[in-house]
Amino acid sequence: MSPLRRNDTRRAGLAAPRATNAWGGAYLGLWLMVALLLMWELSARSGLVTSSNWPPVSAILLSVGRNLGNGELIDALGGTLYRMAIGFALGAVTGAVLGVLLSLSRLARLALEPTIELLRPLPIPALIPPLVLFLGLDDHMKIAVVAFTVFFPVFVNTLHGALAIEPTYRAVAATFGTSWPKTLWSVLLPATLPYVFAGLRISLALAFVSAVAAEMVAGDAGIGYYLTSMQYAGRGADMFAALFLLGLSGYLMNRVFIAVEKEILFWHGQDI
Repeated sequence: MSPLRRNDTRRAGLAAPRATNAWGGAYLGLWLMVALLLMWELSARSGLVTSSNWPPVSAILLSVGRNLGNGELIDALGGTLYRMAIGFALGAVTGAVLGVLLSLSRLARLALEPTIELLRPLPIPALIPPLVLFLGLDDHMKIAVVAFTVFFPVFVNTLHGALAIEPTYRAVAATFGTSWPKTLWSVLLPATLPYVFAGLRISLALAFVSAVAAEMVAGDAGIGYYLTSMQYAGRGADMFAALFLLGLSGYLMNRVFIAVEKEILFWHGQDI
């Protein structure tokens, strides 16, 4: 048997147990979730937790079906995802472009670093009141909150990724007389993309959280506003139904993002 075929056989043999372990872990996680929901159902049905704000899981699932059927939850979640998507795109593009540009100029990094480090630790809820004063309660304020949230993880990861590129790569490109746009496209971008996607994945969850938080604090539509409305109305089952839908939506978005990342970074050669 040739060395190449022998290596392929060994690699396939290692991949099989890894796939088996992954499926086993997924099933274990699923059964754990079922067990927790069953304990929740029993605690509410048996009277172990006596509170009108602790409905059984079966009542919550009925509320999910009812409110999805009448379109109430779909409208609320759709509005949140729409504003989140626009803010995510704005923050991601701005952060990635600025990260690449600052990696090319040490003077620009030194000039902008104090301002960026001053703004980066600011809590998102603290930004909502001044943004309300400038942008009002409309979608512009919520989109700005999401964009601000997404910008910093993408910017920091992109900048560090661009600065981590081996100087030899750029030197080789310069030796062959490669133009700056082509060097950017064929050298800088491929080497930086894994870092960019790491920042995007972090930002995805943060964008969802900040969009819902903005609607809860200063909103009149969206799933965040729906949550607070159900809380004030004392409709516990409807409130938890929105929470269940939020959790499922966040999980699905993460899985879709991982699939897209694997497709785009097929050459990266690592498990995501």
